[in-house]
Amino acid sequence: MKEKKTVSPEYMILEAPREKKFMIGNEALAEAVKRANVDVVVVYPITPQSEISHLCGDLWVAGYIKDYYRGEDELHVMASMMGAASAGVRTFTATSGPGTLRAMEPFACWAGYRLPIVCPIMGRGIGTPANIQPDSVEIFYLLETGMIIFHVESPQDFFDMTLQAYAIAEQPDVHIPVIVFCDGFFVTHTREIVETTPDDEFLLPYNSNLSPVPAMDMEAVPVRMARDCLVIKNNFISYNANASWQQEVRAAQHRARKYIDRFMGGPLEVINPDAEVLLMASGSAAAQARVAMEIAQEEGIDVGMVKIKVIRPFPVAEIAKLCEKAKLIMVPEFNFIGWLAKEIKAVVNNNSKVFSGPNVFAGMTMPPEVIVDEIKKLLKLTK
Repeated sequence: MKEKKTVSPEYMILEAPREKKFMIGNEALAEAVKRANVDVVVVYPITPQSEISHLCGDLWVAGYIKDYYRGEDELHVMASMMGAASAGVRTFTATSGPGTLRAMEPFACWAGYRLPIVCPIMGRGIGTPANIQPDSVEIFYLLETGMIIFHVESPQDFFDMTLQAYAIAEQPDVHIPVIVFCDGFFVTHTREIVETTPDDEFLLPYNSNLSPVPAMDMEAVPVRMARDCLVIKNNFISYNANASWQQEVRAAQHRARKYIDRFMGGPLEVINPDAEVLLMASGSAAAQARVAMEIAQEEGIDVGMVKIKVIRPFPVAEIAKLCEKAKLIMVPEFNFIGWLAKEIKAVVNNNSKVFSGPNVFAGMTMPPEVIVDEIKKLLKLTK
């Protein structure tokens, strides 16, 4: 391993100087992994995640990662992450599409074990007929796993949010996993200017002594993932233990809010909040909504935008307050389901003014002009 100059998360994320580099999203992610001072990486390549699997191998060869190997499949990878994180080391993995679905069993366990794993997911189409193109439907499957979820708009976000994820996940009063989700290809393979922190500065090592659940001693076999086997106790104990722990995981999500404010500047980016029309979007749809807002404003339409950076914990109070004055709220998404519109409708008092769409999926594009046309149509209908 290389000798490393280590710095605090506060310094790296909020204070460190930045250098501009021209790179694709997967390369930006690799730069973040390098600076995150990761101990163990286990991956299984799947398009469009494959490149980060290879780049992590390069980081291991160069001495920036202590241990690295390819798992047999995504179920094996995510179970390996569970074991490594339980042993008290900093971990990293990533997956995409069908890999996400294959990993759902471990995903449902990570938060319950209070493991601060950081796992980017590069969204793509799932199901038959096979499709590798961009789609954000996977977030819908992940919403209630107990994990924190960020949604990336750009390669810059991919770099920043990965480092922010480690800073937030490893707080003793949080200590649950973070999914850093991006829409595959739109982010992973798009080349942009990314401002990175110094190449020779790395996060302080993970301190497992601060974990709310003590790390497992992997040399004192046999190791049990659960310290007390609840399923062989009476039903009363089993029911109450599971119920109380589910509440604790959600409470940990809530406690993450103050660190989201500190390291990310809050869960939202808001432009022109008092506008007649609000575009609310996350991920790549936020990039298209941003341009649509500018076009609409040039045409004299009063439009604002809300970029939702954090999907879990969902910013309920902030969204509800922002929606009070707006006449029309549009939610463009890169998925068929419209899961973000459903989330917003659930927290807005008058949700009849929340419109889901435009929705594009399976790799289709969303020209900003399409969003502007939908704004005009809906304004006519709501007069």
